[in-house]
Amino acid sequence: MIYIDVHPGLKTRLVSDLLEGAARATLRQQSVPEADLTLVLAGDARLRTLNREYLEQDVTTDVLSFPSMETDPDTGRRYLGDVVISLPRAESQARAGKHPLEQEVQLLVVHGVLHLLGHDHAEAEDKKRMWTAQAEILKSLGVPSTIIHE
Repeated sequence: MIYIDVHPGLKTRLVSDLLEGAARATLRQQSVPEADLTLVLAGDARLRTLNREYLEQDVTTDVLSFPSMETDPDTGRRYLGDVVISLPRAESQARAGKHPLEQEVQLLVVHGVLHLLGHDHAEAEDKKRMWTAQAEILKSLGVPSTIIHE
């Protein structure tokens, strides 16, 4: 199951199906059969706080992933973790890139879920692998890979 949490006070026209579809496409492409995760839409202040507390980076960012890999004792399903997206940052990046907010958020969901699954982009070879996976997933969603951020 994919849980969606929109922080209070955020106004968004994004639909849950869009977010869930991007997460499910990522899980499919990565051959992850059944797993649970949470997608959170939050404000810049929340992302900055999380970034500072967990990564010791006192700046806002567009997306953070918090892997869990726990197993739900009731269902036996893996809980992959949480992906937290800054909606204001996504809106700003979409405007700057001249593409729809929906595409930006799909990119951030895909990126965040790939991190939950162990992908990283700190090293050149890892980045190439992650960016290739992102491009394939975005293409399957009808999103041009040209929106991928460096």
